[in-house]
Order: sequence, then structure tokens, then C-alpha cells
Amino acid sequence: MTVDVASVPRPDWSPLPYEGCVGVESRVLVREDDFFLAMLRFQPEGTIHEHPGPSDTIVVCIDGEGMTSVAGETAPIRSGERVLWPKGVPHRLWTEASTMTTLMVERPGRPG
Repeated sequence: MTVDVASVPRPDWSPLPYEGCVGVESRVLVREDDFFLAMLRFQPEGTIHEHPGPSDTIVVCIDGEGMTSVAGETAPIRSGERVLWPKGVPHRLWTEASTMTTLMVERPGRPG
């Protein structure tokens, strides 16, 4: 047996490269056909644009607090809480006066 040790795809924080994303940096930790794991770091008034996702996504707030919306319904999310974004449903994540760090987990290869 060989131990499978490899570099992560994007270990350094970098701005999200999508139009409509402001004040948000990410680190991609795992990118495989059937599993995606990333950290997102929000500055005050940081936002990810509203969009539907191609797969179910779980977002865990690991520090700070912010807001999320799923299918137009808005709720706060705080450290120690998680939200599920179902495949194909518009969702959004943002902060107001606070900062927030999240862990995002996707299962893109899962049959829907």
C-alpha cells in the first residue's frame, strides 16, 4: 500500500473569480470528480451572487456570522451552524457588518 499524499488544488487564499462576488476569498482543499471541499472567507459586506448550483452543497459556518438565502427565503447563519443548498435551487451567502469563514462541501458526481 502507498500512502496517498498530494498538494491541495489552491492552498492560498484568493478572491472568488465570479462576477457579483465581492469581498470573498477562497481556498480549494479537494477537487475530485465526486467531491469538492473549499473554505470561504468573507469580509464585512462580502457577498456571493445568487445562483443555482449544479449539485447539493453543504455550507458550515466555522467562524463569525452572516446571512444565507435559499429559494428566496433568508436566514442568519452563525458559527457552529450549517445550511443545505439543494441542487438547482438559487442560493446566496453574504455578510453585513461581520466577518465569516465557512467550509463548503459538494458532491458533484452524485446522481440526482
